[in-house]
Amino acid sequence: MLRVAARRLSSLSSSPWRPNQAASAYLSRNSVVDGHRSAPSSDSDPHFLLPFRGFATESLIHTKENSIIHEIPATVAAVKNPTSKIVYDEHNHERFPPGDPSKRAFAYFVLTGGRFVYASLVRLLVLKFVLSMSASKDVLALASLEVDLSSIEPGTTVTVKWRGKPVFIRRRTEDDIQLANSVDVGSLRDPQPDSDRVKDPEWLIVIGVCTHLGCIPLPNAGDFGGWFCPCHGSHYDISGRIRKGPAPYNLEVPTYTFLDENKLMIG
Repeated sequence: MLRVAARRLSSLSSSPWRPNQAASAYLSRNSVVDGHRSAPSSDSDPHFLLPFRGFATESLIHTKENSIIHEIPATVAAVKNPTSKIVYDEHNHERFPPGDPSKRAFAYFVLTGGRFVYASLVRLLVLKFVLSMSASKDVLALASLEVDLSSIEPGTTVTVKWRGKPVFIRRRTEDDIQLANSVDVGSLRDPQPDSDRVKDPEWLIVIGVCTHLGCIPLPNAGDFGGWFCPCHGSHYDISGRIRKGPAPYNLEVPTYTFLDENKLMIG
């Protein structure tokens, strides 16, 4: 009895494991015919019946004949079976090889156009930055001032505003001109001859700001017939030179130009 069982076990271990065959072998021993179970065959041992139980790997794989899922999606197949061969889908688009000569001109055009746009943007930013540091139009308009001299009488002083500062325009007489030239330049605190301060001896143009503390002197006043600063007692002569008081320098002469006989451009 033991020998028969050993031979059966050795035959099962030597043959490949096929659960379906084992199940069929078990069913052949206990086959059902017309609803009744048949007795085991006489050539087999009635006492040695092994109830084989298991699963076959073939039952997990759906074949095309008996499978509900007919085919695996391409994405799943690519993940399950990775390969170095790349297959492009050319059904909906056309693929050109790298360095296609027919597309080279278009690539150069796109690159050149992009670089031109970048250069234009950089140029615009630089211009904006430079223009932001320059003077505005209203400041440039105040940089120069045109004055009509035809209405100024001899011996009188007119005050105009230029760059936020008062400017004295005096039309001097012959006596004023002689008085300005008769002064000893060496005795002045800020030595300067009258000829260096005027372009036309008849006209004297100076900035009306005291050189001491920035006050505005009064015209046709003081001990020398020019200007007098009442704040600290500075006296200026008919040429705008400091003659007395704490002011250290003469009245400043701005940049000006005579456009014609009766037109003056300050600035």
